[in-house]
Amino acid sequence: MTALGVRIVQKVSSARAFAKVAPHVVPALDRTVHRLTRGRVLPSARMLPGVILVCTGARSGLERRTPLACMPEEGGGWLLVGSNFGRPGHPAWTANLLVHPDAEISWKGEEIPVTAHLLTGEERAAAWRAVLAFWPPYATYQARVEREIRLFRLVRR
Repeated sequence: MTALGVRIVQKVSSARAFAKVAPHVVPALDRTVHRLTRGRVLPSARMLPGVILVCTGARSGLERRTPLACMPEEGGGWLLVGSNFGRPGHPAWTANLLVHPDAEISWKGEEIPVTAHLLTGEERAAAWRAVLAFWPPYATYQARVEREIRLFRLVRR
């Protein structure tokens, strides 16, 4: 994507209207295309790198598959941002990881077992700075909500 294209996508993704529509459209589209292409294509990953998080539901105990943007880290880890598109509540997948941190991701067609760590303190602050440099609209999402957006680091098991 060109630099102009990235700026346009960032502007659109920061809009309140996007926050109302995207949670209903983007994950459903991602899940469908990902399934149909046997893990080879994740449409939202054309804007940001993305994974399919496979984790256990905190209350149900059932397998949950959630397409998410991520920030790959040097050394093979990934940061996940619980922005919920700047909506008030924490996304359900963050509660799932708090209760069941052992999960799996589909990354570029590869299934990878991971463990999730909720970031706090200085570790969170450093990761937040990196995430904002990577995708500035997260600052807009944080400004819209009173809760602190949860950040998780995923590491291979």
